[in-house]
Amino acid sequence: MSDDSDPAASGMHEDLGFDDDQLAAMPTVYRDGLMQDQVVLISGGGSGIGKGIAFLCARLGAKVVICGRTPEKLTATCDAVEKAVGVRPLDVAMSIREPQMVDTLMDRVFGEYGRLDHLINNAGGQFPQDAIDFSRKGWSAVIDLNLNGTWWMMQAAAVRWRERSQQGNIIGIVANVERGMPQAAHTCAARAGVIYLSKTLATEWAPLNIRVNTVAGGVIESEGFRVYPEDALERFHEANPMRKRGDVWDIAEACVYLMAPSGDFITGEMLVVDGGQAQNGAVWPAGRPEYFGGKKSNGI
Repeated sequence: MSDDSDPAASGMHEDLGFDDDQLAAMPTVYRDGLMQDQVVLISGGGSGIGKGIAFLCARLGAKVVICGRTPEKLTATCDAVEKAVGVRPLDVAMSIREPQMVDTLMDRVFGEYGRLDHLINNAGGQFPQDAIDFSRKGWSAVIDLNLNGTWWMMQAAAVRWRERSQQGNIIGIVANVERGMPQAAHTCAARAGVIYLSKTLATEWAPLNIRVNTVAGGVIESEGFRVYPEDALERFHEANPMRKRGDVWDIAEACVYLMAPSGDFITGEMLVVDGGQAQNGAVWPAGRPEYFGGKKSNGI
């Protein structure tokens, strides 16, 4: 499970994820200039997975745009990327839950660059809790952000691609929900919606030369892990048969695979990056219940 929302985190777990220097120097399988001058818009690009994608795309020559709700995070990421590659991304503070803000964002991107090549729907968030205890406000907030906000971004981009007769590429960062996600039912429902929405749109929008895919991460370590209990973090690596955590670079390189010529004949698919968790393993982010062989506070 990954989380790239803006949780009110304490100073705990400050070592989670990669720092800016690591992202600037991380080895990559891709050649320099692979994405030269392509325009990439990444929601939730100020931290976590989105930040990793922004670094990689910028290092490969792309013109990067990041958006998110926290201006300070966006500015810090742009500063770090500019320091690393010498080119500053465009950042836009906004909420994808607001359709008018989404339209304003898209108009700015198309106005600034004349086009958009890739949309990475990464923004999202959730909190660990038993479903029976969800408040209506908590449920609605996660659904509105993870599903509705993603849809506003997809539709707004597609409308502008159609108006300009331009091809486009959409990638949604989701989770593998095939076996459900206990203690994260709200995001499970939303991510399932995005996955099957993407499969549907891949067919509907094929005549427009728009490809639509998703990337499903497993236990991907980032600063978003700070919302989870300490004892759960200690056992997260046991949620897959490889017995380790993934990282934001795993997701970033998966996204580039779908953006590069290697992905030209791929649409309507979900690329799973989870260390085999889909086959064997379970995450209990709020603690494994006694019914399933653990104590509520024991994590996985």
